[in-house]
Amino acid sequence: MAAYQPPYRITPSILNRVIEIGELLGRWSVQSEIISPLLRKENRIRTIQASLAIEHNSLSIEQITAIMDGKRVLAPAKDIQEVRNAILAYEKLPDWRSHRLSDLLAAHRLLMMGLIDQPGQLRCSDVGIYRENQLIHMAPPASQISRLISDLLTWLKQTDIHPLIASSIFHYEFEFIHPFADGNGRMGHLWQTLILSEWRLELAWLPVETIIHYQQQAYYQVIRECD
Repeated sequence: MAAYQPPYRITPSILNRVIEIGELLGRWSVQSEIISPLLRKENRIRTIQASLAIEHNSLSIEQITAIMDGKRVLAPAKDIQEVRNAILAYEKLPDWRSHRLSDLLAAHRLLMMGLIDQPGQLRCSDVGIYRENQLIHMAPPASQISRLISDLLTWLKQTDIHPLIASSIFHYEFEFIHPFADGNGRMGHLWQTLILSEWRLELAWLPVETIIHYQQQAYYQVIRECD
């Protein structure tokens, strides 16, 4: 049986973007060694706020900062739990490997504990994704999820394409498969950060999620076009 290969095409435009990002990272990495712990904390807070805001969490940067500092905040209990879970998950990032299914499940368990009935387990029912009461994506049947996610993780481990490209392919394929009953969006953001940080450690502190948050409609449009 042939090894799984996700469908993608690397265009000259994509290669140019990879080169541009590499040059920017080269300049940034010189400064990243002297980035203060305070700035790293601020970037992590921005990451968590943006990732959860995409999923309709109402907490502000100031409220998330307070939670991280162990202070009480007045907010919906569910939103507070989501933030606490995300803080723990991003702190665990260095302990995980992006190609391991056990780590993927452990991350989901941490992100979703206290929020759903069975965190850390692949979904066992079929799901569709809706925007404004309109079906925009019917995810693969639950009976195929275990095979699909295992194939994707094996591909991620074995591929030799540039991590910037591989992480983006993984992100799309992960969201297409929709392996969990809930929490797929925030897991996709977390795992892409993990993949990138395995390539360049400083990327663990880059709040890419803020870009997605501020360009949500464009992000969802591209996802729909790729379907």
